[in-house]
Amino acid sequence: MMNPTRRTSRTAAFFDVDGTLVDTTTMFDFLSHHLDVRGRSEEYRVLRDRLSAMALAGADRIRRCRAYYEIYAGVPVSTLAEEGARWFEHSASQPGFFIESALAACRAHVAAGDLVVLVSGSFSACLDPIAEYLGGDVLLCSRPEVRAGVLTGAIDTPMIGAAKADAVRHLAGRRGLDLEQSYAYGDHISDALYMELVGHPVVVGGDTEMAGHAARHGWRRLAEGPQPDLLTDRIRS
Repeated sequence: MMNPTRRTSRTAAFFDVDGTLVDTTTMFDFLSHHLDVRGRSEEYRVLRDRLSAMALAGADRIRRCRAYYEIYAGVPVSTLAEEGARWFEHSASQPGFFIESALAACRAHVAAGDLVVLVSGSFSACLDPIAEYLGGDVLLCSRPEVRAGVLTGAIDTPMIGAAKADAVRHLAGRRGLDLEQSYAYGDHISDALYMELVGHPVVVGGDTEMAGHAARHGWRRLAEGPQPDLLTDRIRS
């Protein structure tokens, strides 16, 4: 996935995925596909309801994320990768899968030579094909535990909230990135922790809490529709 022509860039564009680049929740969309191909589609609603019940009972996102990855215990990584490729091929062909304004922004960053980084609580089975399609350079995501090529069902630290910010800081230090000149895109208030690390945070979508945060901090909001002039000022400078 790494593009050698842009790997030395000191300016990055960080993108959340669900609700920012794609108009779906990839973890659940992929889970539905995963169960369908096994003839177990009736289990999807049961599992969704179980995770929803955890939320209603007060379980935080990290606990719910861990419960989600337990579903894949015993499944080979290679099998999930194959399923992910097929899931993406079908999903990307559906109208409205990508959020056009963010897709245009991502393509503008690719064209500008920025390091394009996807940051998501989802996992590589469904994110790898998205990153490849977009021309992404780095994928910071949840990494379920794997032993002998098979998922155990455990996960150490889901890529959620503060973990996203920690991962961005670590990558910036390792790559020598100039965060003040970099961009970050997100749609949910939980993305704010990593977005505030860059000089150009951009809010996607109409989440009320996130819109209020953007207004208070003077963050840019990405309007609907393609915006080919997104980076014009910086590219000309």
